[in-house]
Amino acid sequence: MPARTARPSLYISVDIEADGPIPGPYSMISFGAAVAGRQDGASYTAADPEQHTFYRELRPISDAYVPEALAVSGLDRDRLVREGAEPAAAMAEFCAWVREVSVGAQPVMCGYPASFDWTFLYWYLMRFGGDSPFGHSGCLDMKTLYAAKARVPLRAAVTGRMPKQLLSRRRHTHHALDDAIEQAELMSNLMLWTPPGGPGTAG
Repeated sequence: MPARTARPSLYISVDIEADGPIPGPYSMISFGAAVAGRQDGASYTAADPEQHTFYRELRPISDAYVPEALAVSGLDRDRLVREGAEPAAAMAEFCAWVREVSVGAQPVMCGYPASFDWTFLYWYLMRFGGDSPFGHSGCLDMKTLYAAKARVPLRAAVTGRMPKQLLSRRRHTHHALDDAIEQAELMSNLMLWTPPGGPGTAG
């Protein structure tokens, strides 16, 4: 029986802003997504991260929030209560967008770091939509990707220690779409990067 050929992967950079540390008691108040690139076997093709994007601001799901967390995004919570998208509608629109941009490929969420953003995104997808276009484990952490390629401890995988050519020239604004686009460029740079001295060695 011939070996099963894996589908290409379409990497989608996602950044979320939240008003607390965990979903449920606290809310995801905005999220942005940008297509970073496509991997087919050993070949990776970077995308223009501004070409295919998604952004929503969401109505909070509880009255609880951490003022310091809310302040990071700069969003007005009272306005979101009045005007934010209903989470169920936003998740349905996002799933439709992911499936549209990833036709013929397996969508993979990527983030820096992915752990926080994935926790909120997956919880919202399942809680308000009952489905995830990424499955239950379709996420890739850019910190881990860099640590593995550079052969450094995970705690040392911070942007301040990365080679400058890997970093996006865009500002990190804490606007979810801006940051998703910025991180999409980091993702492509990491995927295409070979450390000096060959694979598995840091420069």
